[in-house]
Amino acid sequence: MRQILEINVDELVAVVQPGVVNMDLQEAVAELGLFFPPDPASWYMATLGGNVAENAGGPRCLKYGVTKDYVLGLEVVLADGQIIRTGGRTIKNVAGYDLTSLFIGSEGTLGVVTEIIVKLLPKPAARATVMGVFDEIDQACDAVNRVITSGVLPLTTEIMDGDCIKAVQSQTDYGLPSDVDAILLIDVEGWPEALTRESKIVAEACQQAGAREVRQARDEAEADKLWAGRRAISAALSNLGDKLGEDIAVPRSKIPDMVRRVRAIGQKYNLLTPVFGHIGDGNLHPYLICDRTNPEMMERVRSAAGEIFTAAIELGGTLSGEHGIGLAKRDYLSQGLHPVARERMLSIKRLFDPNNILNPGKIFEETAS
Repeated sequence: MRQILEINVDELVAVVQPGVVNMDLQEAVAELGLFFPPDPASWYMATLGGNVAENAGGPRCLKYGVTKDYVLGLEVVLADGQIIRTGGRTIKNVAGYDLTSLFIGSEGTLGVVTEIIVKLLPKPAARATVMGVFDEIDQACDAVNRVITSGVLPLTTEIMDGDCIKAVQSQTDYGLPSDVDAILLIDVEGWPEALTRESKIVAEACQQAGAREVRQARDEAEADKLWAGRRAISAALSNLGDKLGEDIAVPRSKIPDMVRRVRAIGQKYNLLTPVFGHIGDGNLHPYLICDRTNPEMMERVRSAAGEIFTAAIELGGTLSGEHGIGLAKRDYLSQGLHPVARERMLSIKRLFDPNNILNPGKIFEETAS
């Protein structure tokens, strides 16, 4: 189910099947001067059906929000074979319960999505990319707070720690400094006249936070090269060994604490723990580099992952910002949800899937059998 069924420029909507790859939709609408904001780093292979199932985000979610903010309606096949349509093509729709949002992020446990109506936006006129280079990751966090409180709403605020930078640069020279604790990539977009002022504010915020260097991309080609380095992180880390990629979110003020906890956990279990993510909304991706053929190491990995999840919750965060619960995190879900809320979620699962045939075992351990 890989067809883009419709792109309507006047209504700013597209109708797609769930197998359409995010990048393919982006490229198709770009030809018409439009764009679809959700852009997970895996956009070159992530499908829209998967984006809906996980409520995916991506670098642009600080400014534009996540998948649920751009899905207007769904066609879903229920567990008993009935077909249901939710939402529609209008921006405002409060007729009855919001079933569209119920299915988004449900990880395929409530129904099978077969058609998606998404909202599009006009493509901004221009963008500017600023890179801040920091000797301490706390400085990078301070810089982001300074940018956001300045009144500038960036398109992206991405962070890469030193381990990520070294891994990326070892594969290809993206022009990233490899002797630092962290870099920030901050994009602003809009009319060219406004970008001059906004990019200056971003650069000043980085300098005030103690940046060793602040660099603005001279043109789109240089910006694309910097962003290619950011998108290459996952593949580059694969060259260090097997990896377990995690996804947590904490309040932005707690990011330095969370990074310190991740690094301490890595030292405790003798594991390399590179960290990157969408710092503007507190969404971090700590990776655990490992050897999956080594049972003793994998036991350390499981213990380390559990402590990372617990740390995120203790800091007022959540188990997942955009990747979902799946199987790996379901044993920790009780820590992250109010018990009454968790029981109501299970009631919804039983209502929509009484015979437990839709992704049994995902999200809730009670559905594993």
